[in-house]
Amino acid sequence: QLQLVESGGGPVQAGGSLRLSCVGSGYGANKYPYNIYFMGWVRQAPGKEREGVAAISSDFVTSYADSVKGRFTISRDNTKNSLYLEMTNLKPEDTGMYYCAADPRYCSGEYCYKQDFGYWGQGTQVTVSS
Repeated sequence: QLQLVESGGGPVQAGGSLRLSCVGSGYGANKYPYNIYFMGWVRQAPGKEREGVAAISSDFVTSYADSVKGRFTISRDNTKNSLYLEMTNLKPEDTGMYYCAADPRYCSGEYCYKQDFGYWGQGTQVTVSS
């Protein structure tokens, strides 16, 4: 099973920055190598449903939710089986649990951040205070 472990969350004041990281280990049920996975970050605020934040395809095409465009940057380093989310100018509404997610399907387009994923991490909490 592909395992995903997030880190980098924490408390931050509005206007501040955080960098989330996610490291993958193992392989999925079909033994796909890490570099073919479609990856993303999904967040869940208290009392709300999960929402896609950003995604990156196996060929490095990115997509973002409108609420984070221009503030968040997703990237991946396949040599380290890693996924990152650089978050700047954070707002209180960015508060939530942030999950790293992966799927062996191919997705490359502006709405890929909304796609579902087959593999999930345990999440890392981001709390933005005003």
